[in-house]
Amino acid sequence: MGAAMEAAAEIINKAKAAGRANLTEAESKQVLKAYGVPVVAEETAASLEEAIAAAGRIGYPVALKGLGVRLTHKTERGLVRLKLRDPEEVRAAAEAVMDGAGADLEGFLVQPMVEGRREFVAGLFRDPQFGPVVMFGLGGIFTEALDDVVFRVAPVSEAQAEAMLDELHSRKLLGPFRGEAPADRRGLVAAILGLSRLGLSATDIAEIDVNPLLIDPQGKVRAVDALIVLGERPAADEPRPPVKVEDIHRIFHPRSVAFVGASAQLGKWGHLLMTDLVTGGYEGEIYLVNAKGQDIAGRKTYPSVAHIPDPVDLAIVTLPASQVRDLIPKFKAKGIKNMLLISSGFSEVGAEGREMERELVREAAASGVVILGPNTMGILNPHQKFYCTGTPVWPKAGAIGLVAQSGNLGTQLLAFAEREGIGIRLFSGSGNEAMITIEDYLNGFEVDELTKTVVLYIESIKDGRRFFTAARRVARKKPVIVLKGGRTTAGNRAAASHTGALAANIRIFNAACRQTGVVVADQPMDLLDLSAAFSSLPLPKGKRVAMLTLGGGWGVVASDLCIESGLEAPPLTPEVIAEIDKLLPPYWSRSNPVDLVGQFDPAIPLRVLETLVKWDQCDAVLHLGAVGRNYFVRNMAKAVATADPTYPEAFVNLGVEREARGEEAFYKRSAELMERYGKPILGVILLEDENTKTVTDVPGSPYKGVTFLTPERAVKALARMAEYQAWLAREERQEKRRQSA
Repeated sequence: MGAAMEAAAEIINKAKAAGRANLTEAESKQVLKAYGVPVVAEETAASLEEAIAAAGRIGYPVALKGLGVRLTHKTERGLVRLKLRDPEEVRAAAEAVMDGAGADLEGFLVQPMVEGRREFVAGLFRDPQFGPVVMFGLGGIFTEALDDVVFRVAPVSEAQAEAMLDELHSRKLLGPFRGEAPADRRGLVAAILGLSRLGLSATDIAEIDVNPLLIDPQGKVRAVDALIVLGERPAADEPRPPVKVEDIHRIFHPRSVAFVGASAQLGKWGHLLMTDLVTGGYEGEIYLVNAKGQDIAGRKTYPSVAHIPDPVDLAIVTLPASQVRDLIPKFKAKGIKNMLLISSGFSEVGAEGREMERELVREAAASGVVILGPNTMGILNPHQKFYCTGTPVWPKAGAIGLVAQSGNLGTQLLAFAEREGIGIRLFSGSGNEAMITIEDYLNGFEVDELTKTVVLYIESIKDGRRFFTAARRVARKKPVIVLKGGRTTAGNRAAASHTGALAANIRIFNAACRQTGVVVADQPMDLLDLSAAFSSLPLPKGKRVAMLTLGGGWGVVASDLCIESGLEAPPLTPEVIAEIDKLLPPYWSRSNPVDLVGQFDPAIPLRVLETLVKWDQCDAVLHLGAVGRNYFVRNMAKAVATADPTYPEAFVNLGVEREARGEEAFYKRSAELMERYGKPILGVILLEDENTKTVTDVPGSPYKGVTFLTPERAVKALARMAEYQAWLAREERQEKRRQSA
């Protein structure tokens, strides 16, 4: 294909030299063919007589089109004539095209009359963040009306191209259709891969439109119309130099901190951060810097960092934005290399703030100072008892790395994690990301052994290609869960108003996430639900779910949710039914979900659970109502004590204690079964009370008990886990093929 690609490059170069903005249809197809895109056979003709001769060579019936650089909308101008059956019809059609095109006509394009009821569209464009993006979807007159299209960031692999076909809502059209053969998937994949290669190699192509990509009754795939628009690659913003992983690590593991702008006034940032840090049990040295010099909270203050007698690992700055730049030379003289810049008033407020931020970064980089922020709500590292956020939250140490470009949303998630018992590795409210960006955090999480799950709230990315490659590397090692803010026009405006950056096109962002294995959350609550499941449970090996439920209704709902989410609910085999027959009354459902028919003996759900989890035709077990009966048991005890005071109090309370022990045993046995069989077990709590938590620790086990308040939350988490596992499997297969090639 090398010679063909060279010929394609020559076509493009000649068009550029002539100052043209696009290629003709014929030239576009020649370029596409050189890259493996299947195109219709055709001939060009300079005159009417040449067009008639070409039609004779091709064989009737034929299609005739006007050809010219300025003829980019031929159908609208009546310059496309179809089903021409003889030379006279070709002559008449050519004369009509000549009249319609006028001076714009440069010749004719003659094609065999290719017919088909299935039309698709394929194309390429350049996204400002991610670069070349390939598009595939339903074509013809339905392209804009139905908007059934999917995207992938180049380079696109063969497996990813196959996935694009399967993601279409109209994918049934690719199979047998009203007596017509199924579409040649190899031809469709070839078109997608060709566009991907073309987008990466020909940087002077701005856009490609192949519409329609026609499927004939025999299933053959051919591009019957195409347009390539020329244009230089848009100038990218000046790339930000990556921040070293070890520099980020030092910010989150300081042995000493200095609050620059410390305050004695309740509610001031310089007071909030200090009190939260002290309350969290930070064991390092704390220094307070305040120009007025008065003691704060019984602690000595210093008029400047220069007066601090000992080394300072991290400066936490809350001064007004206009005063921050003057700190850089003082930090350099003191040897302070890390700044947590809480202050706002930078790029998020407009052009003047952006320029102030750029100058600050330039001087900090020259002085060897790394800045986290500005405009951040703070950071924390529970493993170091380092809690430094504007909201008083102290979640326990765990394995979830959380970065949020919205500090408020981030700290709300931290509060939820604290309440639900979800452990945090570290948190950063990344702010404006003047120096340390999302891409830098990903690099850090990749090598951090304590981080098992990465959770990100993103409104913008600074370098799409870098995010793309970093996310894929990390996702191969540990789950990356992302909630994207700014998915709508209104959301984009809101994001820019408080982060100082524009959000990327959400469809392209989601496509990049699908390619890189990033798990996409739909709403803020999903972030914690997904992180709880991913960090506490083994991944399912497939999509088959076995369910047990305390009541039939929940089982019906959960089954529907599973199917709608792409999971499967396989029927029970006779062997499994026979095992459960020994445990439940004869009127149990004998189907999946297993209805426990109101059995309240705590031993029965455990035995049914074990029967299901060891079943070789399921990949995960979902239990509904097996735990969470404390509320009812306590109320029953209250009713008994009220109605019949003769019952001993100790006897009445025995049921409450027994239920608590039963739940503890259930979680412990679930963890043991997960270790033995490698299948996730998660559930839906019957009814929450003041002690209800999403995650329940199981001492000595790598796994935990995970229960949600509703079936939809549990099923969504399980479905995302199955999707991630499927992506990992595809990546592994692709890597094996690459190594064996």
